[in-house]
Amino acid sequence: MLLLGVNIDHCATLRQARYRQPGVTTGGNIEPDPVALAFRCEKAGADGITVHLREDRRHIQTEDVLRLAASKTTRLNLEMACTPAMTEFALMLKPHSVCLVPESREEITTEGGLDIVKHRDKVARVTDAMNAAGIKTSLFIDPDEEQIALSAELKAPWIELHTGAYANAYHGTGRAVEFQRLCAGARLAHAAGLIVNAGHGINYINVAEIRTIPHAHELNIGHSIISRALFTGIDEAVSEMKRLMNTSQSNEY
Repeated sequence: MLLLGVNIDHCATLRQARYRQPGVTTGGNIEPDPVALAFRCEKAGADGITVHLREDRRHIQTEDVLRLAASKTTRLNLEMACTPAMTEFALMLKPHSVCLVPESREEITTEGGLDIVKHRDKVARVTDAMNAAGIKTSLFIDPDEEQIALSAELKAPWIELHTGAYANAYHGTGRAVEFQRLCAGARLAHAAGLIVNAGHGINYINVAEIRTIPHAHELNIGHSIISRALFTGIDEAVSEMKRLMNTSQSNEY
């Protein structure tokens, strides 16, 4: 069964659109509460909660992550940049896992995989520190042979294949090519002993194909679930995605 990690960043995006007082994340009139949403997601079938604590704190705040770590009932996956400050924070927090991602203040959302070949030394330092602390490390990478081979060499137990290029090409002519890249990358990673996760741009339509990526272990999905929740509620949005991920009938959708 494919596992579902729900990214709740955009619950905090909605909160920050109205309430931006430094250090104030909940209580009084402040809503919505990402931690309360995480609890609802877990009850609806999420196997883990993902948050990205960005340097610019555009959505999730430090206090959100601390509260999540204290109250979660499943697994907490912390997306983070390869910086000394975030490494120190993760070692203090001790989440179940971290996912190392590229980060730029100019981007609207993460625009591609982390180039671990270019940033080998930084990635190695963080991965080694997490491994020593018993925190599982996932590397968010494009499905490229060189990136996958180095992930195994650096002893990161997991990778998360960046599915954004596939999602962007879904309604165009490049869909088949991008999907085959993902499948080939997943096979290569599995052969190298890596656990294969996937995320970015996965929605209620393209999940029918994404779910067939060989050796896929977990999908991390955020924006589409939060968007669907505006119409159906978070409980239905999470349970429907989990069903589509794990049914042979999902190709109908």
